[in-house]
Amino acid sequence: MTYLDASVIVAILGRENDRESVLRRLEASTRPFLVSPPGVFEAVVSLASKKSRDTRRILDAALIAEAQASVAQFMADIAATEVTITPAIGQAAIEAAKRYGRAVGSPAALNFGDCFAYACAAEHGAALLYKGNDFAQTDLG
Repeated sequence: MTYLDASVIVAILGRENDRESVLRRLEASTRPFLVSPPGVFEAVVSLASKKSRDTRRILDAALIAEAQASVAQFMADIAATEVTITPAIGQAAIEAAKRYGRAVGSPAALNFGDCFAYACAAEHGAALLYKGNDFAQTDLG
Protein backbone atom coordinates (compact mmCIF):
# COMPACT_ATOMS: atom_id res chain seq x y z
CA MET A 1 0.00 0.00 0.00
CA THR A 2 1.04 3.57 -0.65
CA TYR A 3 -0.35 6.63 1.08
CA LEU A 4 -0.37 9.71 -1.18
CA ASP A 5 0.51 12.99 0.43
CA ALA A 6 -1.37 16.00 -0.93
CA SER A 7 1.89 17.33 -2.41
CA VAL A 8 1.92 14.44 -4.90
CA ILE A 9 -1.63 15.12 -6.06
CA VAL A 10 -0.95 18.84 -6.43
CA ALA A 11 2.32 18.23 -8.32
CA ILE A 12 0.56 15.98 -10.81
CA LEU A 13 -2.70 17.88 -11.29
CA GLY A 14 -1.06 21.29 -10.99
CA ARG A 15 1.45 20.34 -13.68
CA GLU A 16 4.38 21.38 -11.55
CA ASN A 17 7.93 21.22 -12.95
CA ASP A 18 8.66 17.87 -11.30
CA ARG A 19 5.37 16.30 -12.40
CA GLU A 20 7.02 13.65 -14.59
CA SER A 21 9.31 12.40 -11.83
CA VAL A 22 6.40 12.32 -9.39
CA LEU A 23 4.32 10.35 -11.93
CA ARG A 24 7.17 7.84 -12.36
CA ARG A 25 7.36 7.40 -8.58
CA LEU A 26 3.58 6.95 -8.45
CA GLU A 27 3.69 4.33 -11.20
CA ALA A 28 6.47 2.48 -9.35
CA SER A 29 4.57 2.54 -6.05
CA THR A 30 2.82 -0.37 -4.47
CA ARG A 31 -0.93 -0.37 -4.92
CA PRO A 32 -3.51 0.13 -3.51
CA PHE A 33 -3.25 3.87 -3.03
CA LEU A 34 -4.61 5.50 0.10
CA VAL A 35 -5.65 9.09 0.78
CA SER A 36 -7.45 10.72 3.71
CA PRO A 37 -10.00 13.52 4.16
CA PRO A 38 -7.35 16.00 5.42
CA GLY A 39 -5.10 15.12 2.47
CA VAL A 40 -7.92 15.50 -0.04
CA PHE A 41 -8.88 18.83 1.55
CA GLU A 42 -5.29 20.05 1.37
CA ALA A 43 -4.94 18.93 -2.26
CA VAL A 44 -8.20 20.60 -3.32
CA VAL A 45 -7.47 23.92 -1.62
CA SER A 46 -3.83 23.97 -2.76
CA LEU A 47 -4.79 23.14 -6.33
CA ALA A 48 -7.51 25.84 -6.37
CA SER A 49 -5.05 28.37 -4.91
CA LYS A 50 -2.43 27.46 -7.51
CA LYS A 51 -4.93 27.83 -10.34
CA SER A 52 -6.03 31.18 -8.90
CA ARG A 53 -2.44 32.43 -8.92
CA ASP A 54 -1.65 30.99 -12.35
CA THR A 55 -4.77 32.36 -14.04
CA ARG A 56 -5.19 35.51 -11.91
CA ARG A 57 -8.73 34.39 -11.12
CA ILE A 58 -10.20 35.20 -7.75
CA LEU A 59 -10.24 32.15 -5.50
CA ASP A 60 -13.93 31.41 -5.08
CA ALA A 61 -16.32 28.51 -4.60
CA ALA A 62 -16.35 27.74 -8.34
CA LEU A 63 -12.57 27.42 -8.47
CA ILE A 64 -12.59 25.16 -5.39
CA ALA A 65 -15.34 23.05 -7.01
CA GLU A 66 -13.21 22.68 -10.17
CA ALA A 67 -10.25 21.55 -8.09
CA GLN A 68 -12.49 19.19 -6.12
CA ALA A 69 -13.73 17.58 -9.34
CA SER A 70 -10.15 17.20 -10.63
CA VAL A 71 -8.97 15.57 -7.40
CA ALA A 72 -12.00 13.26 -7.31
CA GLN A 73 -11.36 12.19 -10.92
CA PHE A 74 -7.68 11.60 -10.21
CA MET A 75 -8.54 9.46 -7.19
CA ALA A 76 -11.02 7.46 -9.28
CA ASP A 77 -8.48 7.04 -12.09
CA ILE A 78 -5.91 5.49 -9.77
CA ALA A 79 -8.53 3.67 -7.66
CA ALA A 80 -7.41 5.39 -4.47
CA THR A 81 -9.20 4.48 -1.26
CA GLU A 82 -10.04 7.22 1.21
CA VAL A 83 -9.25 6.01 4.72
CA THR A 84 -11.27 6.93 7.78
CA ILE A 85 -9.65 9.17 10.35
CA THR A 86 -9.96 7.16 13.52
CA PRO A 87 -9.15 8.26 17.06
CA ALA A 88 -5.93 6.23 16.77
CA ILE A 89 -4.92 8.17 13.66
CA GLY A 90 -5.75 11.42 15.44
CA GLN A 91 -3.51 10.43 18.34
CA ALA A 92 -0.75 9.33 15.95
CA ALA A 93 -0.97 12.74 14.23
CA ILE A 94 -0.48 14.44 17.61
CA GLU A 95 2.52 12.20 18.30
CA ALA A 96 3.93 13.11 14.88
CA ALA A 97 3.51 16.81 15.74
CA LYS A 98 5.34 16.29 19.03
CA ARG A 99 8.26 14.52 17.31
CA TYR A 100 8.40 16.11 13.86
CA GLY A 101 6.23 19.22 13.92
CA ARG A 102 7.11 22.70 12.77
CA ALA A 103 5.84 24.07 16.10
CA VAL A 104 8.44 22.10 18.07
CA GLY A 105 11.30 23.10 15.78
CA SER A 106 11.88 19.71 14.20
CA PRO A 107 13.98 19.70 11.00
CA ALA A 108 11.05 17.85 9.36
CA ALA A 109 8.78 20.84 10.12
CA LEU A 110 5.59 18.87 9.51
CA ASN A 111 2.40 20.91 9.30
CA PHE A 112 -1.16 19.82 10.13
CA GLY A 113 -1.70 17.96 6.85
CA ASP A 114 1.75 16.38 6.99
CA CYS A 115 1.11 15.05 10.50
CA PHE A 116 -2.08 13.37 9.31
CA ALA A 117 -0.31 11.96 6.24
CA TYR A 118 2.40 10.57 8.51
CA ALA A 119 -0.20 9.11 10.90
CA CYS A 120 -2.29 7.54 8.12
CA ALA A 121 0.73 5.92 6.50
CA ALA A 122 2.02 4.64 9.84
CA GLU A 123 -1.35 3.32 11.04
CA HIS A 124 -1.98 1.48 7.76
CA GLY A 125 1.58 0.19 7.37
CA ALA A 126 1.78 1.97 4.03
CA ALA A 127 4.69 3.53 2.22
CA LEU A 128 4.42 7.30 2.03
CA LEU A 129 4.69 8.98 -1.37
CA TYR A 130 5.48 12.67 -1.03
CA LYS A 131 7.26 15.58 -2.63
CA GLY A 132 9.96 17.56 -0.85
CA ASN A 133 12.28 16.76 2.05
CA ASP A 134 10.03 17.04 5.08
CA PHE A 135 9.15 13.36 5.48
CA ALA A 136 12.74 12.35 4.77
CA GLN A 137 13.50 13.81 8.21
CA THR A 138 11.16 11.28 9.89
CA ASP A 139 11.32 7.56 10.50
CA LEU A 140 8.99 7.03 7.50
CA GLY A 141 11.26 8.90 5.09
